[in-house]
Amino acid sequence: MKKPPPRRQPLFEVRHSPIHGYGVFALRRIRKGTTITEYLGDRITHDEADARYENKAADDNHTFLFTVDARTVIDGGVGGNEARYINHGCDPNCESSTSGRRVFIEAIRTIQKGDELAYDYQIQRDPDDPPNVDEIFACRCGAAKCRGSMLEAPKKPRKKAKAKARAKAKSKASAKAKSKAGGVKAGGVKAKSKAKGKSRRGRAAKRAR
Repeated sequence: MKKPPPRRQPLFEVRHSPIHGYGVFALRRIRKGTTITEYLGDRITHDEADARYENKAADDNHTFLFTVDARTVIDGGVGGNEARYINHGCDPNCESSTSGRRVFIEAIRTIQKGDELAYDYQIQRDPDDPPNVDEIFACRCGAAKCRGSMLEAPKKPRKKAKAKARAKAKSKASAKAKSKAGGVKAGGVKAKSKAKGKSRRGRAAKRAR
């Protein structure tokens, strides 16, 4: 009787991490481009996530919430799998991606046996964040280029945008001057307002690319 082929060893296991709490570690070599696992859990709305974690302490940086899109959040703490234990890293060997509104963790470089898996959480910054928010969400990944925070990098003001705004202001001032001098009538184009993203309490914060 022919023996069945031996079962292949799993890709990873969960154990204590030197970065934070539990982590996920490779049990064998994982090639670049491999889809390692899907991020599973209870799929809820942002409002439900807010209500579920409204009593969460402001200084609590623990989250299993993963933003899928403007409507859906995955709560890995309810019905989730091992993916919820993958830690943040500023120089990660994995990344998150969405396909068909499902979230997957993929290897962006070859991962050796024993290496800890990590991806960049890019936790969203909110206007009502406390002044010490970067301290609350401090990163301890130990990477040479660690930005010190699990939050997305602060957006720097763009020089081109500033120059454009100055040019626009100058153009308006010139148009007003011509109007007062009896020249062309000053007219304005109504600016379109850009919709703002929804703010989420409870840090429905990890985001897929």
